[in-house]
Amino acid sequence: MYSFKHYLEILLVAIRLGFTSFGGPIAHLAYFQEEYIKRRKWLDDKTYADLIALCQFLPGPASSQVGISIGMIRGGVLGGILAWIGFTIPSVVALILFAIYVVQFDLMDSTFIAALKVVAVAVVAHAIINMGKKLTPDLPRIAFAIIAAAMLLLFPLASMQLIIIGIAALVGYALFRNKELDTQTSLNINLPKKLGVISLSLFFALLILLPFISQAANNIYIQLFDIFYRVGSLVFGGGHVVLPLLERELVPNGLLSEEMFLAGYGAAQAVPGPLFTFSSYLGQVASGLLGAIVATAGIFLPSFLLLIGILPFWKTISQFKAVRAALIGVNAAVVGILLAAFYDPIFTSAIADGVDFAVALVGFSLLHFWKKPAWLVVILIVIIYVLIRALL
Repeated sequence: MYSFKHYLEILLVAIRLGFTSFGGPIAHLAYFQEEYIKRRKWLDDKTYADLIALCQFLPGPASSQVGISIGMIRGGVLGGILAWIGFTIPSVVALILFAIYVVQFDLMDSTFIAALKVVAVAVVAHAIINMGKKLTPDLPRIAFAIIAAAMLLLFPLASMQLIIIGIAALVGYALFRNKELDTQTSLNINLPKKLGVISLSLFFALLILLPFISQAANNIYIQLFDIFYRVGSLVFGGGHVVLPLLERELVPNGLLSEEMFLAGYGAAQAVPGPLFTFSSYLGQVASGLLGAIVATAGIFLPSFLLLIGILPFWKTISQFKAVRAALIGVNAAVVGILLAAFYDPIFTSAIADGVDFAVALVGFSLLHFWKKPAWLVVILIVIIYVLIRALL
């Protein structure tokens, strides 16, 4: 049984990440690595890499799922819920407020947003180097990463990411199945397997039944929960991939206008935390505060059900050499996926001139050479960037 202090630590650490994790899902993984692995040593690098690989296979917001998984490892289901609340609530509150004052209150400041994009360049570059050292230590795995990055840059489709991961798993199995592998893991998950079976059953039951319930009930809140649960269950790639799906579900049905949708999308880029909290804005615009709560719960619930369903079995599954061999390939491919995302959209959207690159270089140096914490670098780089732009 965990103590109150134990749970409070999980919540407070996640809240700090929720306030400082700018830059999108790829950057979030870098912030998690810095805080959970390097600083607090809640799990080791291999376990963290395995969690990332597992969450890449699942639908939903991968970075949020990694954060929830770490919370569950640290403190069971309640630990996962607290980790999610802390990481998610800052952006939920910010986007609900923006929705309330969307006409009168201008939250968009281009210089501030540009500064956050520049920070993301530094953070993601630092993460790729660190992960690359551990996950691509030899030429075959370096080749995995390079090919994965090239494929994603040549064919920038959400489905391509899944194809790359699938191919990497098969090639990893073929190349490494006879290699002497370390199948030991420090992953300790205090979740009963019976709960896992119930959770997976509930996931599929809701996915199948909710559309019929929504149609029969003709209730705005059930309709919203159905839409957001379905999108959260079926979207792979997370982040920006979810936006066109939500637009097609909400705008043609008259739940909000195209202009309101785009205004919220712009605001979502300026807040820390997961992009899936865009659902909070959409729910607020569609049907007030209760709508925001229903939409947020709907889009994140599938992640909880899938993780509770799979994590109790993960330690057993990961002991098989075939699974471990496949994960070697997947982990190397993830480095390539991060590298492709670093170029587009992170680098291409953030670095417009020499000033942007110079400030990003300073941020990277603070992280990589001076070993400063990510949250401090975010604050320093934003201040430096805004001051430089004001003087020029």
